[in-house]
Amino acid sequence: MSRRPLLNRRLDGHGTTIFAEMSALALTTGAINLGQGFPDTDGPEEIREAAVRALRDGKGNQYPPGPGIPELRTAVAGHQQRFYGLAFDPDTEVLVTAGATEAVAASMLALLEPGDEVIAFEPFYDSYAACIAMAGGVRVPLTLRAPDFRPDLDALRDAITPRTRLLLLNSPHNPTGMVLTREELSAIARLAVEHDLLVVTDEVYEHLAFDGDHVPLISLPGMRDRTVSISSAGKTFSYTGWKIGWVTGSAALVTAVRTAKQYLTFVSGGPLQYAVAEALALPDAFFTGFREDLRAKRDLLTDGLAAAGFEVYRPQGTYFVTTDVAPLGEKDGIAFCRALPERAGVVAVPNAVFYDDQEAGRTQVRFAFCKRTAVLEEAVSRLKRPAP
Repeated sequence: MSRRPLLNRRLDGHGTTIFAEMSALALTTGAINLGQGFPDTDGPEEIREAAVRALRDGKGNQYPPGPGIPELRTAVAGHQQRFYGLAFDPDTEVLVTAGATEAVAASMLALLEPGDEVIAFEPFYDSYAACIAMAGGVRVPLTLRAPDFRPDLDALRDAITPRTRLLLLNSPHNPTGMVLTREELSAIARLAVEHDLLVVTDEVYEHLAFDGDHVPLISLPGMRDRTVSISSAGKTFSYTGWKIGWVTGSAALVTAVRTAKQYLTFVSGGPLQYAVAEALALPDAFFTGFREDLRAKRDLLTDGLAAAGFEVYRPQGTYFVTTDVAPLGEKDGIAFCRALPERAGVVAVPNAVFYDDQEAGRTQVRFAFCKRTAVLEEAVSRLKRPAP
């Protein structure tokens, strides 16, 4: 019998995610789960009813079109025009995916050759490393450092080599909450044009930029034909389990991503696509109210964490806050998070797992604030109590 490892080398080290581990701890201990980024209430009732109506009417119960139903592709194009003044052809420049995670995976599989280098900000969402690995690419981290987590653009320029194929960007950025400024984006765009690089942008928190506006990189000069722009419905409409995402970009790039995507899920979420199409047409008041509600929850949790003794890095966007536990006398965020459910009845996630250079985030811990106000208040109360 062969003794060769069953898991291929590209995925070595990509075992059970930290989210699964910490959520399991929340269940076994009864702790408040501020680790995994999902809301504890559903989104708008009218959107859920739209999904139910589609199910009952038999819309999408069989295979929907591979690129996504026309209604949703049109709604995505309308969203890009409405919020950013960007014009996309819904027939050739929009692709519906099984969430943003599949969109990232399909982009990596479509656009990379083995050995191509991909520069990504670290700490990075854990699926990025796995997606790059599955495509045979080589990830090159650009470390964002506390307290402000701004990208070092000189270091970015220095990281580009003849093997660099692609930049993988996330703004608003998970887990740090950093939001790229227009000036930073313009500098990145100039580098991409100068070195003829492709860029994949993960913009799932686009409607959760608290300080300043979210600016899509694809809107800047020279980026229309070299950017794959990704977003999804889960974070904005609080239906993370629906897994409806999308890609917008030039017809050539969208066709390339669709070629890979069709051999992953082929299609998904038929009836839910109809509901998301309606969600994207909600009035401005919904999007404004959603952002302001999360802003208030950000302030509640960040103030509470600071009062409990954490060093708090106030996020500009997303629904996560990164903290440092060193002021509490802690030296390892992973050990801290594994002990926290029993010590305080709260679950968080250690940022070190989002770094290649784990020392850079050794004492950093991430909390999610996409929860009910009463839940956040109770979590803060628990964290303020002295450890037993």
